[in-house]
Amino acid sequence: MDTPKLVTIFGGSGFVGTQVVQALARAGHRIRVADRRPDLAGHVKPLGSVGQVVPIQANVRNRDSVLAAVRGADIVINLVAIGVEKGRQRFRAVNVMGARHVAEAAAAAGATRLIHMSVLGASERSPSLSARSRGLGEAEVLKAFPSAVIMRPSVIFGVGDGFFNTLGSLSRMLPVLPVFGGRTKFQPVYVGDVAEAIAAAAMGRAEAGIYELGGPEILSYRTMVERVLAGARRSNPLLPLPLAAGRLLALPMALLPKPLITADQVTLLGIDNVVSAEARRSGHTLEGLGIDPTPLDAVLPSYIWRFAPNGQFDRQTA
Repeated sequence: MDTPKLVTIFGGSGFVGTQVVQALARAGHRIRVADRRPDLAGHVKPLGSVGQVVPIQANVRNRDSVLAAVRGADIVINLVAIGVEKGRQRFRAVNVMGARHVAEAAAAAGATRLIHMSVLGASERSPSLSARSRGLGEAEVLKAFPSAVIMRPSVIFGVGDGFFNTLGSLSRMLPVLPVFGGRTKFQPVYVGDVAEAIAAAAMGRAEAGIYELGGPEILSYRTMVERVLAGARRSNPLLPLPLAAGRLLALPMALLPKPLITADQVTLLGIDNVVSAEARRSGHTLEGLGIDPTPLDAVLPSYIWRFAPNGQFDRQTA
């Protein structure tokens, strides 16, 4: 086993973060979970032994708090990013400057490894504002910490995910489901596999550079919607619509406290989101890290049933 290290994980109390914390705690590492609201991150403490996992206060928008959070850390992991802007949580402040603050702090602290989670499709030239900000954030990370490992997952699925659960919510709310960019290809990847890849990189089993993480299947957006409907035992008719119509329909939703979809997310639905041939050739994939990708159908039915007309009772079969 790798010698136990001190690891600071920004975003360690979130969907992917809790899985990463568990993986590194099992390996014996001491873990600081850097969170804007550590008082709300108490659920991470039982993921390790007594005193092994400690929530601390840090905000990636505040350079001083980031410096304090990484002080003495051997390994730094940044999982913090936003897909929707709200209040002071802006793409540039979090996805770009926040990434820069973490990378610069890791370098200043003498950390030996930095793992930064981005997204598949991140590019400084993307038509999506969020994907563009993630590309700019990657550039800042590599500028400050050239040996960083960047993980780019496709759409992540698992209990508590934001993608398939949103589709489930829409299937429950809308009698007809609009489908924007139905032919766009995705490669959904299991949250446990993403966490395992990040943990492997933290323990020195990944080369410096960019890794692209995708599951074993390439599916169209329409096919993913159909799988959600099948799992929820719903038969909502599907209405194919152009992306322009989707962006228009998303405008009033942006006024909601928690929008189900934004115009920028509709733009992303028109961009293929699959692992590149270059990543496969270089071995910068899940398989290259020795991880066997989990298929969507092995996990999706375990949580999408809650959107069925009668919830858990629809799971009973004769």
